[in-house]
Amino acid sequence: MSRLNRLLSFACLGLLASSLGVMVARTPAGARSAPRMAAPAPAAALMDINTATLDQLKTLPGIGDAYAKRIIAGRPYSAKNQLVTKGIIPKATYDKIADKIIAKHAK
Repeated sequence: MSRLNRLLSFACLGLLASSLGVMVARTPAGARSAPRMAAPAPAAALMDINTATLDQLKTLPGIGDAYAKRIIAGRPYSAKNQLVTKGIIPKATYDKIADKIIAKHAK
């Protein structure tokens, strides 16, 4: 009876884990381990185009030395889309970096 209870417990845990989307690794017979949930990836910080250095800006896709210098020269920005409206960078380049940047307002 004890073996049946253990089997039912593991079955319930498996159903619970699968309904929560948790992947349970199979372990060799006799080995015991608790199921682990994967830690979420840390959110990438947005780069502030009003304060980023030349080297930081150059890490953005499509931004080289020339565009980085133009971004710095065009400061301050009240909105990140001003990179396009002010003619600092082309729209295609902006589309590559739009989700990686922010224009924080000076306090």
